[in-house]
Amino acid sequence: MLQLQLLSSPPLTPQTVNLNSISNPNLFPSFSSLNSSQTRSFKFNPLSKPSKFSLKCRQSEYFDQKQRFNDSSSSSSPSSLAGLPARFYVGHSIYKGKAALTVEPRAPEFVPLDSGAFKISREGFVLLQFAPAAGVRQYDWSRKQVFSLSVTEIGTLISLGMRESCEFFHDPFKGKSDEGKVRKVLKVEPLPDGSGHFFNLGVQNKLLNVDENVYIPITRGEFTVLKSAFSFILPYLLGWHAFANSTKPDDTSRANNANPRYGGDYEWSR
Repeated sequence: MLQLQLLSSPPLTPQTVNLNSISNPNLFPSFSSLNSSQTRSFKFNPLSKPSKFSLKCRQSEYFDQKQRFNDSSSSSSPSSLAGLPARFYVGHSIYKGKAALTVEPRAPEFVPLDSGAFKISREGFVLLQFAPAAGVRQYDWSRKQVFSLSVTEIGTLISLGMRESCEFFHDPFKGKSDEGKVRKVLKVEPLPDGSGHFFNLGVQNKLLNVDENVYIPITRGEFTVLKSAFSFILPYLLGWHAFANSTKPDDTSRANNANPRYGGDYEWSR
């Protein structure tokens, strides 16, 4: 709200006004009801107490309401209410005539320790999703097949040459009662003209009676993008970013002395 106040000059000395001497009664309409035969004197100081008036600015009220709305909206978001940082989901997709390939990183998992620290319980991985084509620029994601690349398999792809090939075998039920009933084989082979690689995923699932092969050609440029992304995300899949963010210069010596297994000083002091 914007307030404007009349400023007064230094107070004048009180004056006496005789109503009978007023030639123009319109100047004092409030006194018109007085008997003209009566002589009344009033002492007043016209500027001793300045008049005040206020001007309400509706624009400022609009901005106040907008600010309150923004504050309430931000405070009611799930991340702010839970006190957790915002999460982001990313991926990269390659679309071809026969199939589509989507690549998504998955974060590592940590478990708390009694000391208050955290220990990695499961390394992150990169999830490959293959969807066969169902038409022109259409893909049947209900028939997608997935393959999870471990950090070691990611390293193999990063180091793969243009004329080299590799093969990965997965059994999701290895060591369990259903071992051997689901077999997944991912083959990465160079194209005959050397312009890229074939990604071929074969899935045999005896539990669901599924036997399917999905393949997609990956050009040299597309493979370079994948390898660059793999190289960038690899330390994060290992959880090393969490360790780096929690390390302080003054804590290094104390941590090494407390746990010689992870300290370099222990090797040189033997």
